[in-house]
Amino acid sequence: QLQAFGGGLVQAGDSLRLSCAASGFTFSNNNMGWFRQAPGKEREFVAAISWRTNSTYYADSVKERFTISRDNAKNTLYLQMNSLKPEDTAVYYCARKDSARGFYVNIRSRSDYTYWGQGTQVTVSS
Repeated sequence: QLQAFGGGLVQAGDSLRLSCAASGFTFSNNNMGWFRQAPGKEREFVAAISWRTNSTYYADSVKERFTISRDNAKNTLYLQMNSLKPEDTAVYYCARKDSARGFYVNIRSRSDYTYWGQGTQVTVSS
């Protein structure tokens, strides 16, 4: 099970940290990612982190503003979001990547993430 929380209503330029609590599987051995879905748009990739080396990968739209991290001892995935913009408004989802594929294989593809949590709403006002 994946449960994301930490969303809310903030102003442009503010920061927010999302968390995703994992249970029911060996979190420390799985590559993880964050996606988001804005109203009327498709779900899009935001960031991913590997289990083996903690390597990270970001969508261009969030690079240098967002930071993905993980705490394997707490079975928790994080997304630190800084300098938020109105266009970051979306429901944010955490997901577990297909364990049969390498970290960088189809890293942006929703179809390569096999387990999803419920989302948490982030709203950024201008």
